[in-house]
Amino acid sequence: MALLPHHFLHSPTTVHHHHPQSPPSNLNSLLIKNPSFPLPKPSSSKHFYRPKTQSFAARCSSSSASSPPPERPLANDLVELPLFPLPLVLFPGAVLPLQIFEFRYRIMMHTLLQTDLRFGVVFSDGGSVADVGCVGEVVKHERLVDDRFFLICKGQERFRVSRVLRSKPYLVAEVAWLEDRPPPRPAEGDDLEALAAEVENYMRDVIRISNRLNGKPEKEGVMDLRRNLFPTPFSFFVGSTFEGAPKEQQALLELEDTGARLRRERDTLRNTLNYLTAASAVKDAFSPSNSS
Repeated sequence: MALLPHHFLHSPTTVHHHHPQSPPSNLNSLLIKNPSFPLPKPSSSKHFYRPKTQSFAARCSSSSASSPPPERPLANDLVELPLFPLPLVLFPGAVLPLQIFEFRYRIMMHTLLQTDLRFGVVFSDGGSVADVGCVGEVVKHERLVDDRFFLICKGQERFRVSRVLRSKPYLVAEVAWLEDRPPPRPAEGDDLEALAAEVENYMRDVIRISNRLNGKPEKEGVMDLRRNLFPTPFSFFVGSTFEGAPKEQQALLELEDTGARLRRERDTLRNTLNYLTAASAVKDAFSPSNSS
């Protein structure tokens, strides 16, 4: 799979707008895994929310969050969490601007602002809802005069839905935290560092050729894309830049192995680099300077 370059490093200022829509009557849970699809089209800056009533499957979650788990603990380490189905994927550490104006989610926001400011974001795609999502924590909010909300949310730990507790006025479910499994051997920690460095190099090359194809000036110096992140949070950062391919993002979010996630991202970036290199060669071949 390859991704188009403008789907990388998306602007954090894009606001995703909530669009009211009634849930369908026939709902079956769907776990998005390893989809195969063509090059994605440029994503719109407006995402429409399609809240669904859904049954889900189960498991456990966490990432690099410092805040306590939301809501009260339930049996078997499950916790209660309000859910917000969206046609996008939130990763731990990623920033998500939202505008809320549907009545049920305004109710949810009023509740969250009086409690711990955390809710679950789950990917929804054409009548199906993934059972693995990410907690979004409200880090900034503005309530408007018409009772709409502007929110800035940050991704925290991942979770897997065990069961839906209620669907009205909005979805609330029991969830369990999902963590990456530790490497079976200490030496694999070094392998993860090398793999993360390889992924960063591919990202640099993709951005460089993408900028050249788009006529942007090449930046001086080496881009520090990793920003001293450890391999696991870096793998989430890389996944968050694949904004135009939400099914691929969902597959990355669900992986419980940092190495597997980085390898999949490396392969995607390598395919993208090959695609861009070929496109650059074609462009150079047909440029006015070569046609004379």
